[in-house]
Amino acid sequence: MKLKENFFLKKKILIYGLGKSGSACFDFLIRNNDLFVFDDNFSIKNKKYNKYFFSPNIIKKINLDYIFLSPGIDINKCILSKFLKKNKNKIISELDIFHKTYPNLNKITITGTNGKSTTSKLIYEVLKYHKKDVRLVGNIGNPILEEKNIKKNTIFVIEASSYQIDYSKYFETNIALILNISPDHLERHKTFKNYVNAKLKLILKQKKNSIALIEKNNELIRDILRSQKVKSKIEKVNFKEYKNFYKKIKNNYFKNLSNIKNLSFVLKLSNLLKLDNSKILKAVNSFKGLNFRQQIVYNKKNFLIINDSKSTSFSSTVPLLQSYENIHWILGGLAKKGDKLNLNKKYFKKIKAYIYGNNRVFFSNVLKNKCRLHSSKNLKDILSKLFSDIKKNNDEKKTILFSPSAASFDQFKNFEERGRYFNQLLKKYINA
Repeated sequence: MKLKENFFLKKKILIYGLGKSGSACFDFLIRNNDLFVFDDNFSIKNKKYNKYFFSPNIIKKINLDYIFLSPGIDINKCILSKFLKKNKNKIISELDIFHKTYPNLNKITITGTNGKSTTSKLIYEVLKYHKKDVRLVGNIGNPILEEKNIKKNTIFVIEASSYQIDYSKYFETNIALILNISPDHLERHKTFKNYVNAKLKLILKQKKNSIALIEKNNELIRDILRSQKVKSKIEKVNFKEYKNFYKKIKNNYFKNLSNIKNLSFVLKLSNLLKLDNSKILKAVNSFKGLNFRQQIVYNKKNFLIINDSKSTSFSSTVPLLQSYENIHWILGGLAKKGDKLNLNKKYFKKIKAYIYGNNRVFFSNVLKNKCRLHSSKNLKDILSKLFSDIKKNNDEKKTILFSPSAASFDQFKNFEERGRYFNQLLKKYINA
C-alpha cells in the first residue's frame, strides 16, 4: 500500500482564510505548488504571507486549480463571495487535501450537533489503551495537515464540523459516526435541511467497504438516507443495548443521558473493531472529559456543579435537564436562530432558571410559566442571586448547571473564555 500520493503538485491554489487551518494548509502545500493567499482581515498580511497576499482584483484574474476555503469563512458573507460562488467547483477543504495526499490511511470521522469533541477524545483514549498509533485531529487537537511521522498503520480520529464537510470535495472516511442532528448553525446554513445534508455528506461520500454509525431511533437521518444511494454499510446504534456495561462504570462523567448516548457509539465502534472490553472499561473509567463540556467542577456535600459552557443550543442542554434533580440552571447569551426547547413539562418541576445576557428576554419568554426564573444582565449578578437562594435551603442536594444554551459572543470571545470566567466567579462562593 502506497502511503503518500503527490496529488497536489504544481497546482495554482488560493488559500482563503489564514487561521489555524489556513496556516497549516499553507505550510503543507508551499513547497510543491503555486500559492496565493487572502483573508478578509488585511492586518493578517505579515512577513510570512506578504509576497503571496494578493488583492481581490488580481485573484479574480488568476486561473486557479483549487480554492482552499477555511471553515470559518461564510461563502455568503465575505469579500470574495461572488468569486467563490462562480468557482464553487474548485473549492476544497483541509480534509480533501489530507485525503488526496493519504488516500489509504484509516480514518474514523465523527460529526453531529452535540458531543463531537467528547466522543472523538474518548475514541482516541480507547485506541491508545490498545497501543494503536492514533492521532486526534480536526476541530479538536491539531489541524490535520500538521501531523508528522505518519505510518501505514496510523489511525486518524477526526472531529468534523458541518462547515468542513460542506466545503469538502474529495474527502472519504472508512468509518463515519453521526451522533445526533438537531437545528444548529442556521445563520450559516440558512435551513435545517441544508445543515442536515452537510452532515450526511460524510456518509454519502463513503465507498462500498466503509461503515456508518447512526442512532437507531433517528427517523430524520434514516429517512434521508433511504432516499439516497448509500454505498457504505449502515450500523444502527441503540444505547439501551449496553446496560450491563454501564453498570460497571464508576466515572461520574457518564451519569447523564447525553454522555451515555455518545458512549454507546464508542462501544458499537469498539465491537466492530473487535477491541478488548476490559481495556475499553479502563479507558472509560479514567476518562476526564474536556474542559467546559459537561465538566463536573465540584461534587461534594450538597453540591454538584457542572460547567457546560460549550452548550450553545437547547438540544445540547436537554439531556442534562433530564438527568439530574433539583437543578439551578444558568443560561443565556446569544440565542441560536430557530432554536426550540423540546423538554417534557414534568422536568420543569425540578428546575429554577437563572437567565443572563443580551437575549434574556427571549429566554425568559421561552421559560415563562414553565419554571421559576430570575433574570439579570450579567453572570456575576446571576451567581450572587443563585447562592443567596441556595443558602435559604441548604440541606437539599442541588445541581448547579451552567449550560448557557446560547452562543457566547454577546459578552465573551468564545465558550472557553465564558467557561473560565464562570469557574473564576465560583471561587468566591465555593472551593471549586
